[in-house]
Amino acid sequence: MSTTPAPGPAPLPSSPPEAWEPLLRLARLAGRPLERFLRIEAASGVVLLVAAAVALIWANSPWAESYADLWSTPLGLRVGTFAFERTLAWLVNDGLMVIFFFVVGMEIRRELHHGELSEWRRAMLPAAAALGGMLVPAAIYLVIAGAPGTRSGWGVPMATDIAFAVGILTLLGKRVPAALRVLLLALAVIDDLGAIVVIAIFYSPGVELAGLLVAAFGLGGIFAMQRLGVRTKVAYVVPAVVTWAGIYAAGVHPTIAGVLVGLVTPVRAWLGPDGF
Repeated sequence: MSTTPAPGPAPLPSSPPEAWEPLLRLARLAGRPLERFLRIEAASGVVLLVAAAVALIWANSPWAESYADLWSTPLGLRVGTFAFERTLAWLVNDGLMVIFFFVVGMEIRRELHHGELSEWRRAMLPAAAALGGMLVPAAIYLVIAGAPGTRSGWGVPMATDIAFAVGILTLLGKRVPAALRVLLLALAVIDDLGAIVVIAIFYSPGVELAGLLVAAFGLGGIFAMQRLGVRTKVAYVVPAVVTWAGIYAAGVHPTIAGVLVGLVTPVRAWLGPDGF
């Protein structure tokens, strides 16, 4: 007569031996709807459009003042006598948008290396389109603007909202050809970078060279770590933050730091096909 005990429930994959399986199963069951939603390619586009719709309705409702107060909410860090406080709007525009542009910069870097933008003839098309997308709206604005005082806003219509452009592309999914997706993405990035340069030159009191030197030091640290063969991703956070701080101190919009770090991120496999 066999005394072998009956097999229990199969352990969850990748769960440590000391973990309590019922609690793990409950946690995974609760997070399953979110995981399914995030697997949808158009999920980010849906969230973006829904958030934009809510913001438009809220900003034009009787509670518009509370909407403005929300973006003015102070956030910060205090350690002894050191204090760093900014608003929620600053956190989104100068913080989270940097991460967004970093991801976009990496995708552009990949396309420049072995994609649709690897040949200069292909890259000239989005560059020319972006240049036209900046000059034509600015020219139309100058023609329509009457008073000399209003003509100083010619730089406002130059920038394309890249976040919404990417959101629409994700909603369309595979129905958008890869070449068209890269073209629109490169066009939006070049257009936004051009607008940032215009703002830095014509709409800022000046660019601090010391900040640019700090940013160059951060980028130099990234190149040095790559030459040393550092593969730990977390290690690159420090020079990336230094680059961001330098660009911010220079008086330039810090989203350009995200693009620069993304463009210098390696896109080649470490081992390559022969190594594998």
